[in-house]
Amino acid sequence: MATRDGALERAGRFFDQGGFQDLLARLVAIPSTSQEAEHAPALRRYLEEAISPWLERMGFAISLHENPEPGFGPILMATRIEDPALPTALLYGHGDTVAGLDAQWSPGLTPWALTDKGDRWYGRGTADNKGQHALNLAALEAVLAERGGRLGANVKLVLEMAEERGSKGLRAFVAAQAEALKADALIASDGPRVEPGLPTIATGTRGTWHCDLVVKLREGGVHSGHWGGLTTDPAVVLAHALSTIMDRDGKILVRGWLPQGGAQGGVPAAVRAVLEGCPVGGGDGAATIDEGWGEPGLTPAEKIYGWNSFIVLAMTSGVPANPVNAVAPDARAHCQIRYTVDSDPATFEATLRAHLDAHGLQQVRIENAFVRMPASRTAPDHPWVRWAQASMERSLGGRVQIIPNSSGGLPGDVFVDHLGVPLVWVPHSYNGCKQHGPDEHLLKAPAREGLLAFAGMWWDLGEPGTPPRG
Repeated sequence: MATRDGALERAGRFFDQGGFQDLLARLVAIPSTSQEAEHAPALRRYLEEAISPWLERMGFAISLHENPEPGFGPILMATRIEDPALPTALLYGHGDTVAGLDAQWSPGLTPWALTDKGDRWYGRGTADNKGQHALNLAALEAVLAERGGRLGANVKLVLEMAEERGSKGLRAFVAAQAEALKADALIASDGPRVEPGLPTIATGTRGTWHCDLVVKLREGGVHSGHWGGLTTDPAVVLAHALSTIMDRDGKILVRGWLPQGGAQGGVPAAVRAVLEGCPVGGGDGAATIDEGWGEPGLTPAEKIYGWNSFIVLAMTSGVPANPVNAVAPDARAHCQIRYTVDSDPATFEATLRAHLDAHGLQQVRIENAFVRMPASRTAPDHPWVRWAQASMERSLGGRVQIIPNSSGGLPGDVFVDHLGVPLVWVPHSYNGCKQHGPDEHLLKAPAREGLLAFAGMWWDLGEPGTPPRG
């Protein structure tokens, strides 16, 4: 007789006997980076050769769509409908990766071949996001095998190939396919756990707002001997502008940028409550968590999951690789705000302009301001979130941490805006996975737990006790 324990045992055997490693190796071997034009054919190949046959074996109806935005990767939509009256889960993932950075990987490692080394698998996409959506689909396959091909629920899938370029075209696609993609909840995986050993559910993501701060004073550099001390140095002006935006210890001084959700502004009470006792840890290879950096009075979890951060992503004046004896003509900094839904990014540029003007910094221009990815959040106590937490804790036999939003950005807003679904993100990676850099890897232990967690959720989706529909 088919049982829940039997489904989890199948999933565990698949992992332990090398099935998942073999699967991941096949996915990693396809160089599906969306950031390098020469690899554009691999974007379609990933969907057509690696994913579509697998989904067809599980009974999905598949359609492959051109991206609504010309020049961006295709989008796969798949549906597996047993009965429209049954609960429906929507899966999301992306098969595109960042650039391979082949020459920067450690000796013996390469981006486009899976390398098994100790407690981890190395390769581009292992953590972001091939390994994560592959775990979820492998878990579904195990449950279908245990139940003789019937799930007792419906599953839909969107797999895009432009996430690493800002999910261009995804919003238009989901809007156009809203009826076909109707679901009760989005249950998907991307990003890191709060720490490697603690299973996590995130109910949204922070958004990203970008701008350039520019000081341009002349058309060309002027001799530093003749003009130094007489003419304004744009790099110095820009440095002073940045010092008015953030203090020496990382506190944001443009207070109008900050979350306004609390009783007196700040972290909302519901967010603060769910983050009480939440650890933050990156594991090996992560950056340091510096106690004195950031907003005073907040815990590390509140700083990264319930607050906004300001980052200077790049800054130049002159040519650092080849400096000359000249006062540079201009200086530029590309800046980013990671923000929660408790802030309004539509006000960020005007607030910054007023702030700079108040400090006598009219010479500093704000250019190219835009939202790359909007913020999103489902209430941490939403019935589907608590259902997923209970299912995972039953499968894994331990605590599952809920966070109000992950620290990074994902296109959850698209699914909230056009489908109205609650968001249940179940990450299988960790902060030290080196995604977007050389030596990206997936830790085996969290991966195995993720496979078991999703096997349990797929089983429970076909059982009584799911949240009421609508």
